[in-house]
Amino acid sequence: MNAYLIALRAIISREAFRFIQQRERFIAALVRPLVWLLVFAAGFRAALGLSIIPPYQTYIAYEVYIVPGLCGMILLFNGMQSSLSLVYDREMGSMRLLLTSPLPRWWLLFCKLTGGTLISIAQAYAFLAIAAAFGIYMPWHGYLLAFPALLIAGLMLGALGLALSSFIKQLENFAGVMNFVIFPMFFLSSALYPLWKMAESSELLHDICAVNPFTHGVELIRFALYGSLNLAALGWTLLATVAFMALALWGYDPARGMIKRKG
Repeated sequence: MNAYLIALRAIISREAFRFIQQRERFIAALVRPLVWLLVFAAGFRAALGLSIIPPYQTYIAYEVYIVPGLCGMILLFNGMQSSLSLVYDREMGSMRLLLTSPLPRWWLLFCKLTGGTLISIAQAYAFLAIAAAFGIYMPWHGYLLAFPALLIAGLMLGALGLALSSFIKQLENFAGVMNFVIFPMFFLSSALYPLWKMAESSELLHDICAVNPFTHGVELIRFALYGSLNLAALGWTLLATVAFMALALWGYDPARGMIKRKG
């Protein structure tokens, strides 16, 4: 058990040290959601009216609605970026060396996933603090209750990134794959618009958004920020996390996954 904890601490420390050295990564992670919050929300505020929908008890401004979705954006982009480092490590040999350790492969991948998720949560809380500075507040207890929601959603998106990284043969190909995953997941979700708005324009788009795992992660965060638990979102997010992690374990299994085919 001590060896497991040493590996967990070492991998998380490595991820934190790498993040501290890449200060532009922290700034970039905040610039994206702040552009949506301060620029796009100002234009959409007049065009998009929001009715009273759970977990809100009254009419809300558009910028209040999109804050949970922008927290999900941070988790999504950082989860993919953390997986990009896995592809780099695999090409440079350090990932292969790590996976040859006597510890189970699932634990090593879980440690990597946990390290990236904790960094994502720190970035999400930094964004919430900036949003509060601009007058967009959540209930005080919501900031505490949001932590487990951010953790679960971050693990789901990080596991998706792990699964994708196991199928990428070269570092240059990962950026293209990210674009085909990140943007459809983000825009075809409830991060920017409620599902009932999607249903007004297209039932097909509504159905796609409803089955999108990112939608359920965002709704889990949204309800948690207001002190509520969305059991359906929690169940679907956990199910997606297990599925993505199982796919990642298969991909990194040298006997069956993509690692064997890469030589």
